[in-house]
Amino acid sequence: MKRLLVANRGEIAVRVARTAREMGIQTVAVHAANDAASPHVRAGDLAVSLGDGPPSETYLSIDRLLRAARDSGADAVHPGYGFLSESPAFARAVVGAGLVWVGPPASAMEEMGGKLRSRARMEAAGVPVVPGSSPGTDAKGLAAAAARIGYPLLVKASAGGGGKGMSRVDRPEDLAAAVEEGRRLAEAAFGDGTVYLERLLERCRHVEFQVFGDGSGNVVHLFERECSVQRRHQKIVEETPSRALTPSLRAAMGEAAAAAARTVGYVSAGTVEFLVAPDGRFYFLEMNTRLQVEHPITEATLGIDLVRAQLEVASGAPLPAAWRDGRLAPRGHAIELRLYAEDPETFLPRTGRLLAWREPEGPGVRVDAGVEEGSRVGVEYDPLLAKLTVSAESRDAAIARARRALSEWIVLGVETNLPLLEAVLDAPEFASGGYDTGLVERLPPRRPTEPPDAAWIEAALASSGPAASAGASTPPSGPAGGGDPWDAAAGWRPGA
Repeated sequence: MKRLLVANRGEIAVRVARTAREMGIQTVAVHAANDAASPHVRAGDLAVSLGDGPPSETYLSIDRLLRAARDSGADAVHPGYGFLSESPAFARAVVGAGLVWVGPPASAMEEMGGKLRSRARMEAAGVPVVPGSSPGTDAKGLAAAAARIGYPLLVKASAGGGGKGMSRVDRPEDLAAAVEEGRRLAEAAFGDGTVYLERLLERCRHVEFQVFGDGSGNVVHLFERECSVQRRHQKIVEETPSRALTPSLRAAMGEAAAAAARTVGYVSAGTVEFLVAPDGRFYFLEMNTRLQVEHPITEATLGIDLVRAQLEVASGAPLPAAWRDGRLAPRGHAIELRLYAEDPETFLPRTGRLLAWREPEGPGVRVDAGVEEGSRVGVEYDPLLAKLTVSAESRDAAIARARRALSEWIVLGVETNLPLLEAVLDAPEFASGGYDTGLVERLPPRRPTEPPDAAWIEAALASSGPAASAGASTPPSGPAGGGDPWDAAAGWRPGA
């Protein structure tokens, strides 16, 4: 592997490029025309424009991505996460073009990437799954399934993830509207409007296991990540190890995760997700056939580089001996917090230009960012700006380090969820480790943290200088018209 095209944008594209550079591999960055000034473009050794148009015509265009690979002389493709990272069609097209695909085989993606197909696989293997329905378009059939499953339940998109197209239903009379809304959002986000129903298990923990396979048939798990702090069914804070797991439960879930990957001949990085009930029983939820946003906390506690492992395995190398022999053991505690451009109360995305951007620093502090001072934040892409990873010798020390780091993070010009992240760390439930997926809903109202006066002065001087005329800034509010930015009409698409 000599030249790697990163078929993505934002922080994950920067992160992949850094590891590739350490390995002596050149990288090719791709970008939409309106994204040419983004940091991920400079992170690559080469850059290729995907042209004008929305994400569906740029980052989601297989033809344009393959053309970029051919024109740049790339011999491999890393998909990052989001966009086409879980597309069997893209994986096959890359391999068909004679390029190395840095990810699982298309066949494994088809078996485990689809929620419904993977549920059937797990049921056949004897792994407990959350009670649910078959995919459906018939209203009467879904209503009958809902009566059998019981309320409350969730309407879920069978394609994609991140909570898009998902909604809670508490009463039979609300089912039809929720199904229609789920179909519409799923079609807009993933090009597939198929939905299904799943029983909502309350007061549960969301725990995922990192799995990894190589081309020689070795499949291992790399321990768990607690992902129960969520808003809109999307993770915002993750930590490892999980306080919800006993040693015996960890061993059982880890083996179940590895077995799930092994049954489909899995290669590269993936994640098997579970719900853990208050009584300690666990249920298979889904498998993400890609690298996860929260992978840095696994790297922090195990002292490994998952992207390096992806590139090595894609080049034909086996998993490291320490992984295969079970000698890898986590040390200390790590927490990741995702910084989004959004209202911390309503969770609606915000737009604007970053007038000031100062990242926290220090031992045990890592920031993966897809923006910089001066970046314009729009509604074309996912509102994730950056993620903060802290690690320390204990959970209490990691929480204290995360608080300190958040207090030093200066962001002006775009409203963010920083107050929400601070509220999570301050919550007694989180401090005790006894929280569940409903934590965010129980938090008190959040108010924005006021940046220091020096930051305002510096931003004001910067915005009045020559650079201020480089581009107009959008007020920090939702898209024109005041509609929900998650609506297809606003142009939102999944991605980094």
